[in-house]
Amino acid sequence: MEILFAIAIVTLAAGGVGIGLIFGRGPAKTSCGAADALSVGRCRDCPLRRRAASKEAS
Repeated sequence: MEILFAIAIVTLAAGGVGIGLIFGRGPAKTSCGAADALSVGRCRDCPLRRRAASKEAS
């Protein structure tokens, strides 16, 4: 029974993301992508942090 419940939850989540994409919303953002506008608070190895640092250096 728990497996069916888990499958239903995952299916609803995937369906929600799919419907959002169909209606013109952007793709779901990852935790690193959601902090794109922030220059602080990212991990040292974050590619967005390195990209922002290279833009500032130029």
